[in-house]
Amino acid sequence: MQYFEDIASTKEQIHAWRADSNTIALIPTLGNLHAGHLSLVKKGRELADKTVVSIFVNPTQFVPGEDFENYPRTLTADLEQLQSEQVDLVFCPATESIYTKSGEQTRVTVSGLEDRYCGTSRPGHFAGVATVVLKLFNIIEPDMAIFGEKDYQQLLVIRQIVSDLFVPVSIIGMPTVRESDGLAMSSRNHYLDNHQREIAAGLYRVLQDTAAAIRAGKTDYPGLETQAANSLNRAGFRTDYIAICDAGTLGRPTAGDIVVLAAAWLGKARLIDNVIIRR
Repeated sequence: MQYFEDIASTKEQIHAWRADSNTIALIPTLGNLHAGHLSLVKKGRELADKTVVSIFVNPTQFVPGEDFENYPRTLTADLEQLQSEQVDLVFCPATESIYTKSGEQTRVTVSGLEDRYCGTSRPGHFAGVATVVLKLFNIIEPDMAIFGEKDYQQLLVIRQIVSDLFVPVSIIGMPTVRESDGLAMSSRNHYLDNHQREIAAGLYRVLQDTAAAIRAGKTDYPGLETQAANSLNRAGFRTDYIAICDAGTLGRPTAGDIVVLAAAWLGKARLIDNVIIRR
């Protein structure tokens, strides 16, 4: 496994692989890797000749008051896991390599998708995500990039920029990996104390109950959202939002697939999750 911090060495290796007609999969991460990330790595190795994982705690996707400084950084453990998964290259740039000291004026925004739900609670977050992902695409030039469906709104934002800007990268979404009780794996789960951890899986159960009601024919979506939010609040969460949406647009459901999105606070941890209803 190769490890690079500078862009020039990374691009040199990528171009050498390209010269040998290798296909390349990219898995962008913030590090602090868990089984959910490794499922993306496994998919990358299955689909491409070479697998690249980026580890970069991107400052522009953290909004004021969030945990950028305290976000868990576990590079040694991350590299050990990636070595075991036979990753070909890890790209771990410094902040000043990605955001130049001379200052930058360019940000990628996706109006409509980024200004609702998590975008309302975290203004500027998705512009930070979209901008850094496009930078990574330009550095790595992957054939495909693999993301988890847990961050569902993020996945749609990235698909939109690829479509709108004609970026030649296939975006692959992978199912959420969960703990044995259903809690979606997340780097922020470590913020939960023991009592909160016992409560946390309730988020997924409420989403499942809401999805079951929709599958049974219930169409009072605002009523179902209110009922779900009340259930979470009674369980000890502080609900940010529950939203029943068209899975492709995040507008109100029509005849296509539906996604039930949720974000809720439990102590210091803001947990997000979703359930997709295929129709």
